[in-house]
Amino acid sequence: MTDTPDSDTPDSGTPDSDTPDSDAAERAARAAEILRAAEAAAAARTAPRRDPARPETARPETARSGAPDPAAPPGPAATPAPSAAGPAPDRRDGLRALAELFSAAGVPAPLTSRTAARLGADAAAQLRADPWRLLRVPGVRPPQADHFARAVLGADARPDDPRRGRALVLHLLTEAARGGHTVTPADDVLAALERLRFPDPRAAVEAALDEADVLALTEEPDFDEDFDDDAEPPEPEETLGVARWALAEEAAAEGFQRLTLTAAPLLDDAAVKELRDGLPEDRSLALTAALRTGVSVLRGTPGDLADTALAIAAAAAGRGVRTAVAAPTDRAAADLRAAAPGVPVTSLHRLLEPRDEAAAPGAVVYGRGERRPLDLDLIVVADASALDVELAAVLVEACPDGAHLLLCAEPAAPPPAGPGRPLDDLEASETVPVVTLDAAPRDPIGVLTEAVRGGDLPAVDAPGREVVIVPAPGPGEAVHRAVQLVTDSIPRALGIAVEDVQVVAPLTGGDAGAAALNAALKERLNPGPGRFGGMDPGDRVVVAAPLPQAPAGETGVVTGGGPHGLDVDFPGGPAVIAPADAARLRHGWAVTAAQARGTRRPAVVAVLPPDGLSRPLVATVFGLARRHLSVVQAAGPALARAVRDDGAPERRTRLARLVML
Repeated sequence: MTDTPDSDTPDSGTPDSDTPDSDAAERAARAAEILRAAEAAAAARTAPRRDPARPETARPETARSGAPDPAAPPGPAATPAPSAAGPAPDRRDGLRALAELFSAAGVPAPLTSRTAARLGADAAAQLRADPWRLLRVPGVRPPQADHFARAVLGADARPDDPRRGRALVLHLLTEAARGGHTVTPADDVLAALERLRFPDPRAAVEAALDEADVLALTEEPDFDEDFDDDAEPPEPEETLGVARWALAEEAAAEGFQRLTLTAAPLLDDAAVKELRDGLPEDRSLALTAALRTGVSVLRGTPGDLADTALAIAAAAAGRGVRTAVAAPTDRAAADLRAAAPGVPVTSLHRLLEPRDEAAAPGAVVYGRGERRPLDLDLIVVADASALDVELAAVLVEACPDGAHLLLCAEPAAPPPAGPGRPLDDLEASETVPVVTLDAAPRDPIGVLTEAVRGGDLPAVDAPGREVVIVPAPGPGEAVHRAVQLVTDSIPRALGIAVEDVQVVAPLTGGDAGAAALNAALKERLNPGPGRFGGMDPGDRVVVAAPLPQAPAGETGVVTGGGPHGLDVDFPGGPAVIAPADAARLRHGWAVTAAQARGTRRPAVVAVLPPDGLSRPLVATVFGLARRHLSVVQAAGPALARAVRDDGAPERRTRLARLVML
């Protein structure tokens, strides 16, 4: 028999099954220890909930679905707060069985609760039947799954096992989705399977296709304009995709097509002409597109974009058109409402009406959808470039026939955190009108941001200290400088309160990433032991993955906690975050660029180490500041190189082609 291939250096040290435990007593003690650790993390996940009616629309929030969430931020999560009530009996039995299985296989204890959350109460039975299902748990790599399979199956763990093949295919496609891809060429998957030493890669793909998690898709090639009629057409490309994202992309494309085909003008020509009178040409075009076409795109700098979107919404609402503006967060919505009283503004999350009763574990369920569409004629979406394929699908399915959708975004904005790039693909399809605002920057922050979008990084004249560059020779000094700016320099010199200052970093990890910055800021602003799942009253938090109570990117302040969970004061109101959902919160004095996007703040401290920089990211971070921007420059020449380089990583997606079919 041929052993399943080993890795020279397993990622997390899951030991090989060939190393036995010293004796049965030691194994039992280890299992008990694993069970206690797992119970603390899983206790509240079984809190009883009432059985709801079948929801019309659900957007899976994949922290606990069958595949690792590509949108989930890296770095440490808050430990769920303990619950007074233990797991339900079936849950407790499942945890005990899983703890015993992992103890015998030498699996690290922290993996127990994650595995139970991902696979459910019968995780142990699933893993005994198919040990490679462990690859569905976030953070598990193929070498670890192979070690575990040998521990469970012994001599029956073969490298050509179909169970191993389909698990590897799903894992490879999920990893591609972390990079934003909704599909992957089949040849790339076959080559990766060869590198993982699967004997028959095509058999692995066939095994994966037998499961509902993976789809085979055919991509028709593009034809050049000078294609010779006598030449042989290129062969269609075979691609593979995780069904979840491939189907969402198809649903989004179908929704955009439906809205385009069913739209009629919202106002007659005379009314539109009257509203256009006196407007600059770009704003006149934007207004006309929004009122006359089913789907349109509006690009512009943050301030101009917000003003124009609000003006279009106000003009339409003033003529009796049922209108709503959807912002990325409740905080952003409040800012827009303050700028234009009377215009109906809410967060997209609340517009879709999240429901928290008995949603599937790890899911956010929305009440609005195809069966219960929005009672609106015009929906204006701010920061639409942040929509991934799943949220785009939910949005268009919630729009009734005949509704108009105006999608607003900055030029060349970063793609969404999740798979796909619906807005860019929609624009590339040339099936909808696209209007770009051409207003000149209004202030030094705008001048710098526009220069970065153009590939330049100039010194700007900022007589009112709107922009300050703070050099830092290394990551440690960058963290020190950021803390100093937040806690002293900005409040003292500019009169901007600490609560109105947001630190933004490209990434979570690293010596100057959001996690390191939050640790330093907590020590200075609100030191404490982390009484409630790693949090203390007074801590600022950010929602890292959507909750029923708040969208991703929302920030709030912890006000208390206990067995019931965390009490958090969000801009949309107070909320109780159940212990099982605490992992979706992070400390939020410092946030990643992906978490910050779409919500402007009076002051922004941009901490820029060398890693993770790109022109779209830098421009977006700079544009978040309304009154003041401090740039902690710890990247050296890497910052200028990133701004000059326009080579943003491409994403393999299908929506542009699908909307043209």
